[in-house]
Amino acid sequence: MDGVTAVQSRIAEIQQRFVISPQSTNGTAWASAAASAGLTGASTAFATASAGTASEQGVVDEASKYLGVPYLWGGTDPSQGLDCSGLTQLVYKNLGVDLPRTASQQSTAGTAVASLADARPGDLVFFDYSSSRPGVDHVGIYIGDGRMIAAPQEGETVKVQSVGNPTVIRRVLPAESATSTSNSSSLSAVPYADLFSSAAARYGVSAPLLAAVASQESGFDPQAVSSAGAQGLMQFMPSTAAGLGVNPLDPASAIDGAARYLSGLTSQFGSTSLALAAYNAGPGAVRQYGGIPPYSETQNYVRAVMSKAEAYS
Repeated sequence: MDGVTAVQSRIAEIQQRFVISPQSTNGTAWASAAASAGLTGASTAFATASAGTASEQGVVDEASKYLGVPYLWGGTDPSQGLDCSGLTQLVYKNLGVDLPRTASQQSTAGTAVASLADARPGDLVFFDYSSSRPGVDHVGIYIGDGRMIAAPQEGETVKVQSVGNPTVIRRVLPAESATSTSNSSSLSAVPYADLFSSAAARYGVSAPLLAAVASQESGFDPQAVSSAGAQGLMQFMPSTAAGLGVNPLDPASAIDGAARYLSGLTSQFGSTSLALAAYNAGPGAVRQYGGIPPYSETQNYVRAVMSKAEAYS
């Protein structure tokens, strides 16, 4: 049984546990969309949520109720249609958790999750899909196994799809309802934790921040080499590494150099976010724009590293 079939098989069970509301005037349109999504044997009316506890499976079950609902920009009413953040807001509202309205606002809710490997069912996954404006503009609900439930775009319906590469991941479930009791996102669980801690202490920077930079830059791969020529765990360009007197392919040397570099950038620009922007785009770009440069790559980089640092803290 594949993932989509497994989700669909849950629909009949879920519908038995909820009171069915009167059929909406848009029931015919919904029925057509549901049929297109492969949902059969279901009423065209919508289930009305009863009181429940927000849990990982509860979020997945609740989100599954809206599979096949047409996408509608700005939509918050499933009888008419839902957009991506309308879906996530509705699902969590039905489970007693209030979320802001837009994807960008929702991306600051809850607590950060360091990476997709650490994500749990029910976590919110955020994306920067628009080339016309920087920052988060899409959200889905992670359901495990590299899949999410989301309202994709005009002309489509709420569906299960691959999660791809989220820009930001946030956990908004109450801490007591998480099923995982491990502390896999803590600093102690990451590679080179001792090196991050000792370098941080030497130069007065945050150890979780150093770990987050390494995660974002190389995925903790000390032999990584980018297409632009950046090398090692902390992805130094050869000229920058030479200026700092470090061997970028040696983890201890690279981490020491990154800690010194970030300490200097923080002192120069006065904030962690600007130091990260300078680490990514170069100090000259930060000076030119008087802040984080208007590059989507850099803005996403700063956001992702800050979120990972929060998760490692």
